[in-house]
Amino acid sequence: MGAPGIDFPGVGVGLVILRDRKILLYKRIRAPEAGHWSIVGGKVDHMEPAEQAARREAEEETGLSIGRVNLLGPAEVISKADEQHWVSLLYLASEFDGEPKLTEPEKLSDFGWFSRSDLPQPLSAFAAAAMARLKADELL
Repeated sequence: MGAPGIDFPGVGVGLVILRDRKILLYKRIRAPEAGHWSIVGGKVDHMEPAEQAARREAEEETGLSIGRVNLLGPAEVISKADEQHWVSLLYLASEFDGEPKLTEPEKLSDFGWFSRSDLPQPLSAFAAAAMARLKADELL
């Protein structure tokens, strides 16, 4: 049948989590974009609404309990280096409970809260797309 993102374009989600005008980013271990700082997210499962997938992926990766999310918009990443192709819906969350953790150390190596003016490098293509979609007032 093949693997999403590798054998055919994958459908994914990403979630920008905001607290005190800072964005939660995690450093990726695996492709695509291993070694890059990124928003949390992953693939949408068959018959799973994208908004639920964004919440599920974020909760799995951070240990946070995610409240309401708002759609930021779509993003497409074609990574020739990783030979992967993903189309994702990006969401925004500022309502959540808990403190972030490294709950998937096999996938993510580090995390932190970053201001838009002090983002770590290298930044993943999905994180860069999310930053472009964020409005200035969402970080005030």
